[in-house]
Amino acid sequence: MMEQLVEKSLLQAAKYVEDQLDVELEKLEKLDDDELEVIRQRRVAEMKKLAAQKQEWLTIGHGEYSELSNEKEFFEGCKKSQNFICHFYRQSTFRCKIVDKHLGILAKKHVEARFCKIDAEKSPFLTQRLQIRMLPTIVLCKDAKKIDSIIGFDDLGGIDEFSTEMMEWRIAQAKVINYAGDLLHPPGSAAAANRQKTNILGYNKPKTIRGGGAGDYDDDSD
Repeated sequence: MMEQLVEKSLLQAAKYVEDQLDVELEKLEKLDDDELEVIRQRRVAEMKKLAAQKQEWLTIGHGEYSELSNEKEFFEGCKKSQNFICHFYRQSTFRCKIVDKHLGILAKKHVEARFCKIDAEKSPFLTQRLQIRMLPTIVLCKDAKKIDSIIGFDDLGGIDEFSTEMMEWRIAQAKVINYAGDLLHPPGSAAAANRQKTNILGYNKPKTIRGGGAGDYDDDSD
């Protein structure tokens, strides 16, 4: 019975989307050549603007996961990049290497943000000012201000084998990357899967939640 209801709901959703597309196509068919040219030029201008923005991001270090040499580079990076994500690590901490792997992948995917890391032991002023107590800690900054941090793996499922999608979802809570998924439910959850099915109607918008629990990882106070 439940499967039939779900199937009926999906069919209705598909019909709704199809009807909406038909309406949009009908509108386009009624446009004359001048109106179509205006739309084309507007689209070309938007694409050029996006390309220029991407190139600007790449010139200031976006698109790659890099290491900062000193604390001065942290402040300079925060000023240059509206969205700034920095991993405070310790070379001897195994879980920091796990973070490196995921952030390296996300840096290439989300060029709208700067992804970097800095050695906590060589950054005493920053670790004190930003209250870095456990490693790994990922500091999330927007407009040169710290707005959130991910401490340990508690917010990532509490396991070492969390997915890159889970890390992406958690970072997206701070709105420092563009994210089209469901912010309310983590990837892979039953609620997220169900929400993805219902979102085809275009009615449900994801809500934002915040997290920030600390796990039993390396204490940076020693």
